[in-house]
Amino acid sequence: MTNPTLKYKRILLKLSGESLAGEKGFGIDPDRAEDIAMRVKEVRQLGVDVAIVIGAGNLWRGRSGIDRGMDRATADYMGMLATVMNAMALMDAMERLDLVTRVQSAIEMHAVAEPYIRRRAIRHLEKGRVVIMGGGTGNPYFSTDTAAALRAMEIDADVLIKATKVDGVYDSDPMKNPNAVRFDRLSYMETINRRLAVMDSTAISLCMDNNMPILVLNLWNPDDLRRALYGEPVGTLVS
Repeated sequence: MTNPTLKYKRILLKLSGESLAGEKGFGIDPDRAEDIAMRVKEVRQLGVDVAIVIGAGNLWRGRSGIDRGMDRATADYMGMLATVMNAMALMDAMERLDLVTRVQSAIEMHAVAEPYIRRRAIRHLEKGRVVIMGGGTGNPYFSTDTAAALRAMEIDADVLIKATKVDGVYDSDPMKNPNAVRFDRLSYMETINRRLAVMDSTAISLCMDNNMPILVLNLWNPDDLRRALYGEPVGTLVS
C-alpha cells in the first residue's frame, strides 16, 4: 500500500554516471552501486514507484572526444552505450538486495536489456519493479538530463529528482566559494536566465512546458531522499 502521507508516489531519479564512480571519479565502484541500491530499496519500502535514468560520465565523456575532432553523433552514441553498462551494474546491485529490477534501453540490445516501451515501463512500475532506463533518448545531440525529463513525463512521474553531491542549487560552486548562497525554490525561467547548473536548458524547458517539478538534493545525505518524499523542505525545488 502507498503511504497516504507521501507527497510523491512516483519518482524519476536522475543519477550522474559519477555517482557510480569510486575515489578516482572513473569506472564503476560496486560499493557505490550498493549504496545507491540501498537508498532505492528504502524508497521502495515506502511504496514509491521508482524509475531511474543514469548518465555515463564515469565511463565516457563525449566532450573529450569531440574536442579531439570526433564526430558529435558518434561520441553521443558511445555515451548512450556506456549508460547501459551503468544501468546493468545498478541492476545487479539492486537484485542482490532482492529488488525486482528491469533495464530498458532506448537503443535495442536484446541480449542485455528490454527495448524502452513506455506502456511496458509503466506496467513494471505498477507491479512494484524498479525500472532503469539506459541509452538516453536513443538520439544524439540530447543529454541524459533531457532523457530524464522526457521519461519523467512519459511515465507520469510526480517529480524529477536530480541526485547530486551537494544539497541543492547554489548561485556559485559551493566547493570553491564558501559564501555561495543556496536557493530553496527557483522558477524554471530563473534557472535558465541565471544559467544555474541544474540541468541543461533543453531539459529545463521540457519540464517547464509540461509543468514537471525538478528537485535537486544530495543523494549521499542519509535521510534527504526519504524526507523529500514526505514533502519536507530538502534541497532546491525548481517549479
